[in-house]
Amino acid sequence: MIMKPKPDNRQDNAEKLEQMVENTRENMEAAQETADNLDLKEEDRQAIKEKNQRREESIQSFQAEIADEKGDRERGDY
Repeated sequence: MIMKPKPDNRQDNAEKLEQMVENTRENMEAAQETADNLDLKEEDRQAIKEKNQRREESIQSFQAEIADEKGDRERGDY
């Protein structure tokens, strides 16, 4: 029996990406709260800062993808 791939259903991609942005922002806030802990080592604080910078870059990428997905949806490209 030959297996066929499922058709690409992109109708809810923008919503999924928006949820990913929300989750990433929540993770950033939680990490910042941890970084604000006075008992935290400076190297750990720096690691959190760097990770949050990467998260911010991810959010920017997600937002660009959201714009693309919404544009595709408006044009009926899927």
